[in-house]
Amino acid sequence: MSGDHLMTDAGLYEGADMKAESFHSTEYTPAEDEPFMNERHLEYFRNALLKWKSEILEDSRDTIEGLQDGTRNIPDVADRASEETDRALELRTRDRQRKLVAKIDAALRRIEDGEYGYCEKTGEPISLKRLIARPIATMTLEAQERHERREKVHRDD
Repeated sequence: MSGDHLMTDAGLYEGADMKAESFHSTEYTPAEDEPFMNERHLEYFRNALLKWKSEILEDSRDTIEGLQDGTRNIPDVADRASEETDRALELRTRDRQRKLVAKIDAALRRIEDGEYGYCEKTGEPISLKRLIARPIATMTLEAQERHERREKVHRDD
């Protein structure tokens, strides 16, 4: 999206430089009795995803700074081992969050492409409750469960 702003029917401005908190300050939550994935729904999820991504990136910056500051020579072997274990755990957490950012970016692309909120397997709408709980969901709960059962069967072979 370019830097220009569009006024949505919710009365909010959308744009690449918009603050994610602005939409949530209205305390709006998508409701089942509204048309599915209307402009308000899309704006709500876009902002939730952008806010989530921003928080993850901020945590990552803090981690990098902490890891850079934390490179010190610790003479005690047990203390050094403990610190190395902590660092390894932190790096694994950041790696999971890096993958999460990729999923958030994919969800934002689906919003722009008009595919957000619809199951990639069945094409059916994903429930709003599921999307609110997990805005990066790509399948309905039923399709996800079928997928996981198939994965488990193939893993057991």
